[in-house]
Amino acid sequence: MTDTTTKHHSRAAAANAAVAAEAAGVLRDVLAGDAAWTRLLLKAAAGAGKSYVLRQLVAAAVDHPNCDRVAVVAFTNKQTWPLAVELGKLLGRDRVCLFPSAAQIANVPQEVWNHAQVESSTASIPPSANVIVSTVHKLGAPNELNRQTTRFGAGRNGTAPFDALFCDEAWQVAHHLFDKVAKAAPVWVGVGDVGQLPPLEVGANPWRGDPGYNPYRAWPTQYTHGDRATWAQELPAVWRPTAEQLALWRAFYPEWAELSCVAAPGDRRIIFSHGLDPMVADLWDAVATGRPVLAEIDGLPEADAPDVDEPLMRFAEYALGQAFAAGLVLRTQQYDDTGTPTGQIIARVVGDPGDPLVALLATRNQAVDDAADAVTRLTATHGLLPADLVSSTVDSWQGQTNGITVGIHPLTGATKLDEFNSAFGRLAVVATRATHGLMLLARPGLDELLRDAPARPGTPLGEPGNRRLPRQTHETILRAFDRVRVTAPADLFSIPDEEE
Repeated sequence: MTDTTTKHHSRAAAANAAVAAEAAGVLRDVLAGDAAWTRLLLKAAAGAGKSYVLRQLVAAAVDHPNCDRVAVVAFTNKQTWPLAVELGKLLGRDRVCLFPSAAQIANVPQEVWNHAQVESSTASIPPSANVIVSTVHKLGAPNELNRQTTRFGAGRNGTAPFDALFCDEAWQVAHHLFDKVAKAAPVWVGVGDVGQLPPLEVGANPWRGDPGYNPYRAWPTQYTHGDRATWAQELPAVWRPTAEQLALWRAFYPEWAELSCVAAPGDRRIIFSHGLDPMVADLWDAVATGRPVLAEIDGLPEADAPDVDEPLMRFAEYALGQAFAAGLVLRTQQYDDTGTPTGQIIARVVGDPGDPLVALLATRNQAVDDAADAVTRLTATHGLLPADLVSSTVDSWQGQTNGITVGIHPLTGATKLDEFNSAFGRLAVVATRATHGLMLLARPGLDELLRDAPARPGTPLGEPGNRRLPRQTHETILRAFDRVRVTAPADLFSIPDEEE
């Protein structure tokens, strides 16, 4: 990170708007035949508002006289739903069609039906729909592009069925999947977070160790600023985090020439209506500053395994229970579309709709089930609603936003750095979901692990994002956290299970 001047509010948002306007201009030049780019890549940090920029680029394309139809693809069905909703709001319901598989059509939320047309067969797509939203799997199904061409004819380009292909969360899409839709249009526009998790677990990759060919890498990864056919730019501001979290965001995106935050210091606050239990009061006071907090919990019984740590999850449950009992409130300064504060302060309390108030994130295996059990108990005890508290795997929580994140550090309890290359992406997801507060829980020992374990050099498997030596990367990230040490009393772990 070379920039030392941090912008906030409209100055930060304007930097993103300038890049988005430049990208729209480049796309119009390509469609007009005045520029030879075949790929436009907008690289975004987590919470940069990339989906908003994608929608503006889609609108710029379909309004161009040399563009008849565009396709918008994403990796998962859940990612396509908000795209269809927002594009329908922007362009009109008749012009947007969600194109799910027949097996998924029953799962499409009502809000999508309200704002877009929904059809699972090519023959049923209405001619008025010139924006098709789909997963890469659906649009890349055998002969699907041929069916699109047969049904609607070629676009203005004369060959492909679409004149532009947009890919949301592009760095999550494996290259071999994107290859199946690459012929949909002569120009591709990829928007996404370069810190996304790799498309496939490292250990399951049959091409492991071959730097020349890895079909499971994210599709834009091989294209750089020096590629003659690729226009690439970074969005230099983030909307999601508190200003106090910005140093952590920068630790995950160290190559960014600039990374600012729309929220200014103090714009978002965590408060409690009642007093907190003294055992967790210092911990929650630290989280309430808006800065990221690494809480090292001592005095825990032994864990079953590094990634199956029920005692640590029990502490997370206790800390969350005390926060809800103390009357947790999130206060937020509102902004207009330019990032300018409106002066309106919104107080979010238990029972209010919206993004989850708190998300409890675990990595995998039994830890995820333990997190779900904790949420079930807390929901019953405190009368919570689904929007108040959720649990999830880290992988499934990509692209989501919540008020406070309570997460288990992916390397807690590890004895070597071999786990780092697959844990790095999970750490990035855990650390970049929250709008108000971040509490990362770990057993003591992370510093010793980083000090004593041998580092593994190199960029593993061409994965996206920054990959310096694991030790150096992780130490840089941990320096961005405030540290709190808590000794848990033994009687904490007598919390009864549901069946008891």
